[in-house]
Amino acid sequence: MLQQFLDTLNATIPLEGYLVVGAIMFAIGAWGALIRRNAVVVFMCIELMLNAVNLSLVAFADYLPNAGGAGAGYAVLVIAVAAAEIAVGLAVVLAVYRTRKTVNVDDINLMKG
Repeated sequence: MLQQFLDTLNATIPLEGYLVVGAIMFAIGAWGALIRRNAVVVFMCIELMLNAVNLSLVAFADYLPNAGGAGAGYAVLVIAVAAAEIAVGLAVVLAVYRTRKTVNVDDINLMKG
């Protein structure tokens, strides 16, 4: 029953549909990471870009006959790296906020001599 539903879903949505949605998500994330000044929002935009890549990986793994689940495996790896990235990033943001009282990326110049 579930396999029949998944086959019907794959028949109705072509690979290009997933890739277009992934490209739009990636573009929104890149735009937000470049435009926004709040470090937490920048991290959220980076997460959006990583999720767009995951969508493309899983879509290719589903549509390519010889993928063997490699796309889903890489997507899990990307999710694990994203979780580590956000944990370290938020720790850095909290440490900077404690010293500078701001999370605005323009005001943070700790690396300057």
